[in-house]
Amino acid sequence: MTRPPFIVLEGIEGSGKSTQIRLLEDWLQQVGVAHVLTREPGGTPVGERIRETVLHGVDLSIPPETELLLILAARAAFVQEVVRPALERGMVVVSDRFSWSTLAYQGYGRELPLDQVTRMDAFATGGLVPDLYVLLDVSVGGGLERQGRAGMVADRFEGEGEAFLERVRGGYMALVAGEDNAVRIDGTDDAETVQARIRAALAGRFPETFSRGTV
Repeated sequence: MTRPPFIVLEGIEGSGKSTQIRLLEDWLQQVGVAHVLTREPGGTPVGERIRETVLHGVDLSIPPETELLLILAARAAFVQEVVRPALERGMVVVSDRFSWSTLAYQGYGRELPLDQVTRMDAFATGGLVPDLYVLLDVSVGGGLERQGRAGMVADRFEGEGEAFLERVRGGYMALVAGEDNAVRIDGTDDAETVQARIRAALAGRFPETFSRGTV
């Protein structure tokens, strides 16, 4: 690899992505790895507006096709304004969600045609593919219980119910089974144990980048 890696954390609601990204940032700072942490949809001004509409505009009726197009519009700006420039500056990019979220939520969850979703996503990303997807896997019930304990208000996707989220989780499992640039990590353990597994996966995949750190 001639540039730093582009790493994406994925998972259903309550999988612990936000916590793990915060812990990962602490580690990257400790080992002196230049990095950018970001999220999808979001990361840019237009992306954050779209995020607010899609996730929290629960008073709006958004057809699945419209939802898909909004998310891909945010992704096009995200790639052009955040990811590619950071990689070109020699920085590791860690993102909370990317293309797999679209395949899992809009493809498997909303049951839009997967081949069409894949083609449209490739247009939005300009063909950019993460160097590693880290899937934090928890059960739907376990994820929702975590969200409830944290007192979090349900967003549009959480409000779709368990059957929808089970389809999403099934989509993630199908995606991770078919990709070499992906690792599934059990997200049900305590945060420190999960973080150690993530660090070990990164150090194992990208020793030239993370050789200065300890896992």
